[in-house]
Amino acid sequence: MRIVVDAMGGDLAPAAPVEGALLAARELGVGVILVGRPDQVREQLRRWGGPADGLPPGSEVVEATDVVGPDEPPVQAVKHKPNSSLVVAMRLLKERRGQALVSAGNTGALMTAGLFILGRIAGVDRPALGSVFPTRSGRGCLLLDLGAVSDCKPRNLLEFGLMGSAYARYALGLERPRVALLNVGLEEVKGNELVRKAYALLKESGLNFIGNVEGRQVPEDAADVVVCDGFTGNILLKFTEGMASAIFGLIREAASRGARAKLGGLLIRPALRRVKGRLDYAEYGGAPLLGLAGVVIKCHGSSGPKAIRNGIRVARDLAAGGLVEEIARGISRLGTGREGEA
Repeated sequence: MRIVVDAMGGDLAPAAPVEGALLAARELGVGVILVGRPDQVREQLRRWGGPADGLPPGSEVVEATDVVGPDEPPVQAVKHKPNSSLVVAMRLLKERRGQALVSAGNTGALMTAGLFILGRIAGVDRPALGSVFPTRSGRGCLLLDLGAVSDCKPRNLLEFGLMGSAYARYALGLERPRVALLNVGLEEVKGNELVRKAYALLKESGLNFIGNVEGRQVPEDAADVVVCDGFTGNILLKFTEGMASAIFGLIREAASRGARAKLGGLLIRPALRRVKGRLDYAEYGGAPLLGLAGVVIKCHGSSGPKAIRNGIRVARDLAAGGLVEEIARGISRLGTGREGEA
C-alpha cells in the first residue's frame, strides 16, 4: 500500500512530514509518495538517513512547485495554485497512485480540493471533519463535524452519525458504536429546531443511537460518536484545547511556588506526563475528512513527525478496511431507515 503525503503542508514542513513519512515507511511497511519541492524534500530525506537516493523501497518524490499557505482562501488557493503540493497530492489520490492521503496543510483548502478533485461519496450531501477526543477511559470519542459544515440540515447530522459510526468501527475497533447528538439537555424535546429534527432521524436510522449528550459528558465516555454542526463542534474543539493548555499551565505555576510545592511537583510529574500523553493529539494521528470518495486524513497544522507517522497509520488502516465502501453502503440504505451492518 502507498500513502500520498503532502510534504509541504503544515507549520513544520517539509521536515516533519518527510521524517514522519520515513518513520511510517520503516515501521509500518507502507510506501510513501512525497509531494513537494524536490530539492527541499530530498534534502530532508538525506538528513534523516535514508538509502543512497533518500527513498525507502516502493516510495517516490512527486514534484509540486507551489505551496498553499495556512491563511489563504480555500477556493482561490485550489483554483489558482494547481501545482501546489496539496492539489497535486489530491490528484494523485484521484488517479489511484496512492490509496490514501495525509496532509497537515490548510484545512479549508484540503476539503475544497477533495470536493473539486476527488468528489463525494454518492448520496453524501456534505462531508464532515471528525476528530477523536480523549476520554477518561483512554478509548476516545469521535466528534464530528468540527468545522466543515457550519450551517447544517437535519439530514447532514444523520449522515454524520452514519459516517462516524463506520469510522469508529474501523479506527476505534468498536463493533457497535454508541452514537449521540450534542445538545443542551438530555431530553428529546430539548434544543433548537435543527437538533430536534435530527434526533427524530437518528432515532429511526438503525444506528446504535443513545440520544442526547451534553458537552460535559463527551470526555466521560458517554458515547463513542457525537454529532453536531460544524460551528458548535469547532468552538468545542478549540475551547477544549485552550482549557487543557490553561490547566497544565496553572499546575506548573502552582508547583513552582515554594519548596514544598516544588517537591510535590517532582512527585506528581510522572503522573502528569502520562495524562498529558493521553491528551496529545499526536497519538491520534489526524482527523478524517469523512464523506469524500477516498481516505483523506488532516493532521494538526503544528504536527511533528510522530503525528504524521500516526496519521499515515490511520490512513493505512482505513484504506485497508474499506471505510469509503462501508460509508457508501450505509448512505445507500438511508432511504430504508437501515444502517449498513459490517
